[in-house]
Amino acid sequence: MSRAGFVLVGGRSSRMGRDKARLPFRNGMLVEHIAAEVEKAAGSVWLVGAPERYRDLPFRTIPDVYVGAGPAGGIHAALAASPAEWNLIVACDLPALEAGFLIGLLDEAERAGKPGLVPVSPDGRWQPLCAVYHRSCLAGFEQALRDGRFKLHGIVAELGLHAWPVTDARWFRNLNTPEDWAAITGA
Repeated sequence: MSRAGFVLVGGRSSRMGRDKARLPFRNGMLVEHIAAEVEKAAGSVWLVGAPERYRDLPFRTIPDVYVGAGPAGGIHAALAASPAEWNLIVACDLPALEAGFLIGLLDEAERAGKPGLVPVSPDGRWQPLCAVYHRSCLAGFEQALRDGRFKLHGIVAELGLHAWPVTDARWFRNLNTPEDWAAITGA
């Protein structure tokens, strides 16, 4: 298997006040929409988070190895469990994601000749929670987490990943608060 897809669902959703993954979206839940797009792009999908919270959903769920390590811990868990060389890893709170865009990320990652690809939004911000990581990145995440370094941007900077400019910021509009949710859904 050369590609695999993962959706990070391990966050506390404290600013939202409820589990962002389970927000109602397009006749289902937000996580179902995102997982479907990831699966179309990568050929498979796993959730990364507490399995007991998502037992009722039809997805395999991988627990964090380093509990409490934030998104870096989720990416590490995905890479540690992945059977693939190239791993599409996205956050569960990006409602605009579509398979076509994600396929483009995977294709560019394989062409770039680097250990992964992180899109860069029009404002210059790296988007490591919608990125592609080669399995070789696992060692770097493992070392950082063992050292107690959990800041994702710092870990990503150390890995020498390909920065890929993206001209449309909507892909990265995430949901953190009820106001963000209302802006997306019109509720």
